[in-house]
Amino acid sequence: MAAAKNYYDILGVSRNATPEEIKKAFRKQARKHHPDAGGSEERFKEINEAYEVLSDPEKRKQYDQFGQYFGGNVPPGAGAPGGSAGWPGGFTYTHVGDIGDLGDIFGDLFSGFRAAAGARTGARSAARRGADLQYDVTLSFDEALRGISTKVDVRRDETCATCHGTGAKPGTSRTTCPTCKGTGHVTQGQGLFGFSRTCPRCGGEGTVVEQPCPTCKGRGAVTRVKPVTVNIPAGVTDGSKLRFKGKGEPGVAGGPPGDLYVVTHVKPHAYFSRDGADVVLELPVTIAEAALGTEVTVPTPAGERVRLKIPAGTQDGKVLRIPGKGAPRLKGKGTGDLKVKIRVKVPTKLSARQRELLEEFARLSSEDVRSHIK
Repeated sequence: MAAAKNYYDILGVSRNATPEEIKKAFRKQARKHHPDAGGSEERFKEINEAYEVLSDPEKRKQYDQFGQYFGGNVPPGAGAPGGSAGWPGGFTYTHVGDIGDLGDIFGDLFSGFRAAAGARTGARSAARRGADLQYDVTLSFDEALRGISTKVDVRRDETCATCHGTGAKPGTSRTTCPTCKGTGHVTQGQGLFGFSRTCPRCGGEGTVVEQPCPTCKGRGAVTRVKPVTVNIPAGVTDGSKLRFKGKGEPGVAGGPPGDLYVVTHVKPHAYFSRDGADVVLELPVTIAEAALGTEVTVPTPAGERVRLKIPAGTQDGKVLRIPGKGAPRLKGKGTGDLKVKIRVKVPTKLSARQRELLEEFARLSSEDVRSHIK
């Protein structure tokens, strides 16, 4: 007599598991062992069988009572627990397609296989949106500030002019797939258990190309490199991602085209940097200028020079703002500010007279700069 199956062990749950715990365990095991995900078909059958029983309160109750007789292990003359026809133990198999959880788990998986297979066979029976494309554009610091119009060499598929996207040789047409008879899917498994999957020959489209187009080799599309003009707005930063609607891959069978995304890369400037719409300039000043205060001229990103007053007692790292002299704002009106960050430069070499004066200053200074440190 064959050993009885332990459905709790198959799902990896205890006998006291709640319905929610059983469902969660089933979903985890089903994802892991589904044949389309590289798992074992036999193992997947066991998981489905275990869930069919343990997810039903009445079947679970009977299994807990007569578990040792499941799988056909019924002693001669004992009869089947439950008394109904069909599955050993009085239960009936449920086709995988009837279990709602599997539809949730593998719906995306099946559609992904179908889309990939469809791309390989060049099937074009259903309208689909074109794929999005992404390209990088490198700009100088000044180009990013003012914006430019530039061309991007976009490599994309276009509808084959010879077959008009059918993939079939002119004078012929796509034919019904002989494997799935036009349904787009095939059923695997025999008897009480079976599951449906995308037809491997037609990729789920239901039609195949018997005589491929000589130009596109049955794809229905040809790859072209075409320059596309894109307008980079003023104020982009390094890593900005711009969307150009409808400039991606063309749609399939009347579907809309995809979008083109352009990612900007901005070369560093000799002394300016960006902080969003603000432009940052680090300005070196001497100890005397910081202590006594001064007025200097500083460059702006626009190329002009403006005067900036540095107050007496300015500390290293102090940021002084010049309003409206930054970069254009990508979203919203106006421009950012020019932020001037003060960097006090301490001399590394002193003349005898400079040292004498600094020593005199130190003797006269009464400020305790470390009073806060105990």
